[in-house]
Amino acid sequence: MAAVVEVEVGGGAAGERELDEVDMSDLSPEEQWRVEHARMHAKHRGHEAMHAEMVLILIATLVVAQLLLVQWKQRHPRSYNMVTLFQMWVVPLYFTVKLHWWRFLVIWSLFSAITAFVTFRATRKPLVQTTPRLVYKWFLLIYKISYATGIVGYMAVMFTLFGLNLLFKIKPEDAMDFGISLLFYGLYYGVLERDFAEMCADYMASTIGFYSKSGMPTKHLSDSVCAVCGQQIFVDVSEEGIIENTYRLSCNHVFHEFCIRGWCIVGKKQTCPYCKEKVDLKRMFSNPWERPHVMYGQLLDWLRYLVAWQPVIIGLVQGINYILGLE
Repeated sequence: MAAVVEVEVGGGAAGERELDEVDMSDLSPEEQWRVEHARMHAKHRGHEAMHAEMVLILIATLVVAQLLLVQWKQRHPRSYNMVTLFQMWVVPLYFTVKLHWWRFLVIWSLFSAITAFVTFRATRKPLVQTTPRLVYKWFLLIYKISYATGIVGYMAVMFTLFGLNLLFKIKPEDAMDFGISLLFYGLYYGVLERDFAEMCADYMASTIGFYSKSGMPTKHLSDSVCAVCGQQIFVDVSEEGIIENTYRLSCNHVFHEFCIRGWCIVGKKQTCPYCKEKVDLKRMFSNPWERPHVMYGQLLDWLRYLVAWQPVIIGLVQGINYILGLE
C-alpha cells in the first residue's frame, strides 16, 4: 500500500487513475493526506494560465471590496457596524453546524441567550436605573475572560512551537489544537462583546439623556451622580475605594471607575458621557499593565474584518470564477 501512496504528480493520466483507485479506508491519516495532496496536484496540472487568471481576479476583488467597505464605513458607519455585527454573529455558526463543532455551538448559544437579555434591558425605555451597571458588568466580564483565554491560547501555541509540550508528554498536534482553539474563542468573543457593548452604550447614552446628538446636555448632572449609571458616588476622587474608585476626567466630571472603564474600553467610547469631551486614555491608565488592553482592542478590530467580510469576499470570488468557467 505504501507504494501506491508514493504515486506523485509526474505519473500522468495513469498515475491519476491509480490515485483514484486507492482505498482510503486502509490508510493512516498521514497517508490519506498524501493521497489527497497528490490528487489535487494531478487535477490542477496543466492549468497554470487559468490559475494565474484566478489569482488576478482574487487580488482585484480584494482591492475593490476593501475600497467599498472603507467608503461604506465612513459614509454610513451605523449600518456598516450593524451588518458587520450580524455577520460576526452568524457566519461562525454556519461553519460550526456544518462541521459538527457542538462545544462551540453550546457556548455560542449560552453567550447569545445572556447577551440577548442584556441587550433587551439596555434598549428598554424608560431605562431601569440598575441596567447600565448590569450591561457593563456583563460585557466587561466577557472582555476579561476572552482576553485571558486569548493569552493562554497564544502561550500554548508558542510553547508547542518551542517543543515545551514534550515536557508534559502532550502530542504536538493536540497541544496546537488546544492553543488555536483557545485563541479563536478569545478573539471571536472579544470581537462580539465589543460590538454588542457599543450598540448598548449608544442606546443607553441616548436613553439616559445627559447629552444629545447636538452635543448639548438635556439635563443637569449633579456632582455626586455618575453620568453612566445614574447612581450616587460615595467615594471621593482622592480616596481609595474598597470595591471601586472614583475617576475624574480632564473635563472635571466624575464617574465610578467601573462605569467609566466600561464606557471607554468595552463600549469603545473615548468621550465624556456628559459633555462629549475626548477622554485621554493614557492619562486614565496610569498602570502600565492595563495599556495593552487598548492594543488588544485594535487587534480585535482587525479580526472583525477577517471573520465578517473575508468569507463574503471569498464567496464572491468563487462566484465570479464559476460564471467565467474557471475551476
